[in-house]
Amino acid sequence: MFDTVTSRAAGTTNPWPALWALLIGFFMILVDATIVAVANPAIMASLNAGYDAVIWVTSAYLLAYAVPLLVSGRLGDRYGPKNVYMVGLTVFTVASLWCGLSDSIGMLIAARVVQGVGAALLTPQTMTVITRTFPAHRRGVAMSVWGATAGVATLVGPLAGGVLVDSLGWQWIFIVNVPVGIVGLVMALRLVPALPNPVRQGFDVPGVVLSGVGLFLIVFALQEGQSHGWALWIWATVLAGVAVMAAFVYWQSINTAGALIPLVIFRDRNFSMSNLGVATIGFVATGMILPLMFFAQAVCGLTPTRAALLTAPMAVATGVLAPFVGKLVDRAHPRSVVGFGFSLMAIGVTWLSIEMTPTTPIWRLLLPLTAMGAAMAFIWSPLAATATRNLPPHLAGAGSGVYNTTRQVGSVLGSAGMAALMSSELSTKIPGADAVPQSEGEVAALPQFLREPFALAMSQSMLLPAFVALFGVIAALFLFDLLGDRDAAAPPAPDVEPLEPFDPDHPLDWADGEDDYVEYEVSREEFDRLATDGTADGAAYNITDDFTEDITDVLDTVVEAPPAPADSTPSQQWRDLVDQLLDVSSPPGAPRNGVGSADAEHPGGPRV
Repeated sequence: MFDTVTSRAAGTTNPWPALWALLIGFFMILVDATIVAVANPAIMASLNAGYDAVIWVTSAYLLAYAVPLLVSGRLGDRYGPKNVYMVGLTVFTVASLWCGLSDSIGMLIAARVVQGVGAALLTPQTMTVITRTFPAHRRGVAMSVWGATAGVATLVGPLAGGVLVDSLGWQWIFIVNVPVGIVGLVMALRLVPALPNPVRQGFDVPGVVLSGVGLFLIVFALQEGQSHGWALWIWATVLAGVAVMAAFVYWQSINTAGALIPLVIFRDRNFSMSNLGVATIGFVATGMILPLMFFAQAVCGLTPTRAALLTAPMAVATGVLAPFVGKLVDRAHPRSVVGFGFSLMAIGVTWLSIEMTPTTPIWRLLLPLTAMGAAMAFIWSPLAATATRNLPPHLAGAGSGVYNTTRQVGSVLGSAGMAALMSSELSTKIPGADAVPQSEGEVAALPQFLREPFALAMSQSMLLPAFVALFGVIAALFLFDLLGDRDAAAPPAPDVEPLEPFDPDHPLDWADGEDDYVEYEVSREEFDRLATDGTADGAAYNITDDFTEDITDVLDTVVEAPPAPADSTPSQQWRDLVDQLLDVSSPPGAPRNGVGSADAEHPGGPRV
């Protein structure tokens, strides 16, 4: 098990206040990714902007958010996650005020770029702090709260945007971030620990440039593909981005000393499969919102705000189930938890597709949406808990950066893929409908004779995220158990885990830590048999000098064994060691540097 700050400190401090402080900023930046969509018509009217320009209010933020994520995760490893988080939150808060005061579409887009950079700086630090401050057996609940926050924020954005635009004006979807950001800064300053910086080597400047250029080309092309009809230059841009990212991977493979993203993290199967899973849920969660909003407004005749309310049951189901799922992750195999979540998601999206007809009452749409919200609770949290659980502290930031980048790229793929499919379906079902606007706020209710083919196009488009969700099921099948693979056969003999020796001068060794006291049942008869013929409980052991020396090192804090004669055999050394243990006098059950004698309760011998 890898240490956090130290494994002992993780068990004796309360990391929850730090988590709540971090989630303020995390929730705010994720809401901002989707909150603008409902406000686009109001922004167009207020700033006299065209459709192509106003789309960049959202696209610029998502692009500036996705590209630096890989770098910002490693910045946290180098300069400390708390420091990078606070810089990011400060940049985001100031840029939010700039957005609210913008009087032209160009100024607003520029401010959104700065906002995205601030969001990218702070996002990976939240996962890093969880990984490094929560002990392993409590990390599942913490990651469940983190994952639920991500899921709920994505769904709350359109709803919050509709309420603010209708009541106060579009400027307030940005200005409201200022007081929230200030509160988040104060709480982070007081509650988030200043963790040591495990990365000391020089910064990988070529890796930063290659990853930034590659991600920019890919994300930019995917975002602009639909509006430009997937022209040849769009595909050329995608291919160029892939080539640059291939060069980035090659550079990381040869720059082993100071790589931006050490490729060794992908040797952890759970990390790799969790990245596949989070890309899948990013695609599904973003992709299914687009046809749902178009159907709700164009076919059902709902306003943007009321259409956004359809996502409320999803948010509620995710938030309510998150604590339960978090505890379940610490006890159950992630394969079954994540697999169940993705299976339920595929069923829920398919169910919603079936219900999307002009005659379906609204309440029937809420049933599959609630099932999908429950599915997200079984996906976001376990994936986040599984992704970085086995990574050492000095790679936690890099892992968080990769994980969040993968999630964001999956979301961009979902948006681009759904827009392309919806456009194709509409051109087939309704001749002349060749384009799909990317803002649900522009959709007006259709005439009655067009509602049936439009609903059919949206319904069939919804089958794409249902199919993609099956990739999440596949990823879940390859996850390892967080507590050891429970499906594996038990070994014939118990493994001896290396233990951290008890230090009587270390104050935390007298604290109530969960990882400082381990009990073993031993008996004189077993030790005699072990020393005589090398067996105990039917399991064969090789009594070698090295093994005896290792055991003596573990127990040298219990009793100080006298030096063994030069000609003593391993068997004699074992008998001398057992004699020392059995001669320790103490009250029944009382611990003595990790040793207690309770012969009445444990007739087999003392407890070590």
